[in-house]
Amino acid sequence: MIDYLSQNIWLIWVLVSLLCLILELGSGDLFILSFSVGALCAAAATGLGAGVVLQIIIFVVCSLLSVFYLRPLAKQYLHRNTENRLSNADALPGRIGTVSQDIEAGGYGRVAVDGDDWKALSADGSAIAKGERVRIVSLDSIIVTVERVAEA
Repeated sequence: MIDYLSQNIWLIWVLVSLLCLILELGSGDLFILSFSVGALCAAAATGLGAGVVLQIIIFVVCSLLSVFYLRPLAKQYLHRNTENRLSNADALPGRIGTVSQDIEAGGYGRVAVDGDDWKALSADGSAIAKGERVRIVSLDSIIVTVERVAEA
């Protein structure tokens, strides 16, 4: 096995590159992707007959160049409009949901939105019956304020 790997060291570099790509899927900040690029460069150098020390130097240099030059370009291209992108609870205002538990006048109830159930309060203080459609007006911690949706 050791003889096979020493004769096919390019395969180790490819595996390192694939491992870095898999790890990058979990992080999403495009930093580990730079090491994947470095490993691919080292694999290419192996194919051209470079020794192990030169392969490691090529891996380090290509990884560093990728961190400083390729990563900013990739982030600029892949993470466009990140300041305008709302996620999680920030995306709730404006969404339409269904009352899953009666909202009492001046009290609380529950609203189902996209598979999640939120504690809800009526915006105008009126009672809203179970099954009515409502629009989320605002979010205060874990309590959403809702208003009735006019049926068209």
